[in-house]
Amino acid sequence: MTSTMPNTTEEQSDEVNNLALEKCLKVLQEAQTDNEQFAALLLVTKCAQAQEINNETRRRIFDAVGFTFPNRLLFSNSVPEGCPQNLFKSLGITLLACFSTDPVLAVHPQVVNKIPIFNETINISCQSGNKEVVSMVEDAYQCLLGILASPQGPKNLLSHGSIPYLCQAYMNRNHFWEKALQILTSLLTVLPPKCWKKSCTDLQLLLTRLSEEFGKEEGEWKFQLADLLPIFLPPSPILLETSWGKQCLKQLCKGLLKILSNKLSISQRDPALKLAACLANSYGSSWIMAENKVVRSRFLALIVNLACVEVRMALEEPEPLTSRQSVITACYALVEMGILACTKEEKHPVLGKEQKLQLIGVMQEACAAIIYYLQQVGWEKQEDPFLLASVRLLGAWLAEETACLKLEVIQLLPFLVHYMRTCHQRSVICSKLPKEVSQVALLSNSWGNIWPGDAIRFLLPALCHLSAEEVPRKVLISEGVPALLCDYFQLQWDVLFAEDEPEGLQSAAELSLQTCCGVFLNLVVTEPTFVGQESCFVSLMKLLMQSLPTLLTKEGHLVLVANFSTLGLMMSRLLAENSVLHESNAEEFFKAAIHFLSHSHVPSCQTDAGKPVITLSESYSEAWEEISELWFLGVQAFSSCVHLLPWLSALVLRSSWLQDTLCLLDNVSPKSVDSDLVTALQGMLTELAQSSSCCRDVIREKGGAEKANLYGMAALEQCLAELS
Repeated sequence: MTSTMPNTTEEQSDEVNNLALEKCLKVLQEAQTDNEQFAALLLVTKCAQAQEINNETRRRIFDAVGFTFPNRLLFSNSVPEGCPQNLFKSLGITLLACFSTDPVLAVHPQVVNKIPIFNETINISCQSGNKEVVSMVEDAYQCLLGILASPQGPKNLLSHGSIPYLCQAYMNRNHFWEKALQILTSLLTVLPPKCWKKSCTDLQLLLTRLSEEFGKEEGEWKFQLADLLPIFLPPSPILLETSWGKQCLKQLCKGLLKILSNKLSISQRDPALKLAACLANSYGSSWIMAENKVVRSRFLALIVNLACVEVRMALEEPEPLTSRQSVITACYALVEMGILACTKEEKHPVLGKEQKLQLIGVMQEACAAIIYYLQQVGWEKQEDPFLLASVRLLGAWLAEETACLKLEVIQLLPFLVHYMRTCHQRSVICSKLPKEVSQVALLSNSWGNIWPGDAIRFLLPALCHLSAEEVPRKVLISEGVPALLCDYFQLQWDVLFAEDEPEGLQSAAELSLQTCCGVFLNLVVTEPTFVGQESCFVSLMKLLMQSLPTLLTKEGHLVLVANFSTLGLMMSRLLAENSVLHESNAEEFFKAAIHFLSHSHVPSCQTDAGKPVITLSESYSEAWEEISELWFLGVQAFSSCVHLLPWLSALVLRSSWLQDTLCLLDNVSPKSVDSDLVTALQGMLTELAQSSSCCRDVIREKGGAEKANLYGMAALEQCLAELS
């Protein structure tokens, strides 16, 4: 019979250490006085530091010691003569470091309430090289890391004020400062808004320091910083609003320019592209704060060109590499930044004409690669979030440019519509669930925390352009887009004034509603027969009749009111014989529409020939650039409805719109009323005069014939003469 013997020196050493630890634990359990317990603890600590302690041994140490004795060590004000000043405190923290590696003990209140002690300890100077102090600092970090690893750990560290101490440890380059940065990274990853709210000043100083290092560093640390810096950026875009923030941006630009101007490996370049993308998401191209305009324009062009190359290389492969998806998503943000930089109108544009043309060319190639990718794998990967990111960028491009790649886009439309419908259906299912159940549904789906994604919102501006062109419009109609957008319209309306929706989501919903109105208006103008026959437009009309009166009572939504009013009036021309316009709430809709149309123009304080000059009312003046076309179209559409809906004339009289319009024309200087306004009002007055004897009488009583002559309203003048 053979015996089993340790076959390596390492196993023999472990056995010796285990025996020694067992003896120390026995001494500790049998200790009767503080001195005996202290001596035994020293032995246990020495043995524990010499080897990895398993959970069972750690628990035995805790059972033998508990929290009472470590607490006494931490708060003891005296040490034996000739011993290091921090002896007791060091031993107490070592024990807690041992306990904190146990997930159960790490969340114990007796560990958590020592966080302030750990915070102070990590900033004790270790320059003297004192081994006891160095060990104590390292143990304090072990305690903080153990607490951090628990589910409530980040909140506990935040509430106990760890961030300022961790920032100080990094700024002073104290011993183990790398651990301070590690903990800060974890906290800002999990609780970014709360961290910035509680310790804004400290994080500002830290970001300033990190940015300076990034701008100056030339070694490997520069690339590590590129990886870390996105986490340390403030969650709200405040850097452009402050002097310290602008200085940070200058340093970040300086560092990124150095990296991206050189030929580097993928592992070195990718973090830089991701950092640039984070800045682009928050600030567009405004974050590029180079020393002068020439450098700034070159840097912007460089970033966009690099991003386009990366997109093409990844997506034009027969089987795109999934490992590159995160950096390609970052490149999408940079390309989108390029699209905005090339299309927005500025007094002092960053890019010159030649640069814009060059960038438009490479961005077109990148978008062609996206179309190719969607054609190749789109139907198979509809639950891949990367597909949503790809659709978003394509939507941003098509929002500005639909002439290029027109054939390819038209061929892709059936897939895009199917994808929009799939995303929308999941949204509807999720929105009907209770809030808690909805969250579980989100987490359990492969879409992750962005499930199901709002593909329609990303493509709406493109649909607005495409619905104005005959060939793509026919495809959109055949694929059922009008009915889909009507359903989406209802969902966004529900979001707009929901009490529990985030403000950002409500703003996005309002913008989506406005753009939907643009698509519908295109269809109403170009496909009137289809709109008059399609049932989804009856449903849409019902929704507009219900929502416009409500919307009118809310402040700050004039642009949406203009869209709802004009769309509803344009549709009413086509649905005049439908029963929907004879329901009880139809009158409320037209009252609201009249309110919008009748409150735009007022007399001003300025005079001309002794009479006030006509001007826009204050609220309309602020939004007129966005709503003027809708207002004129709305007046024209309302005028067309007058003879189709006979009861409208009485409603106009009851609202005093007719009387107020005539009074306004009487009081203001005729020279101040521009020809477009005269034409619009003439159309409305003429239709009322032709359709209603009561309205005709009011017009005559208010001097309508004289006003028609004064303002050059020949059609109104003729109408009044013929019907006299």
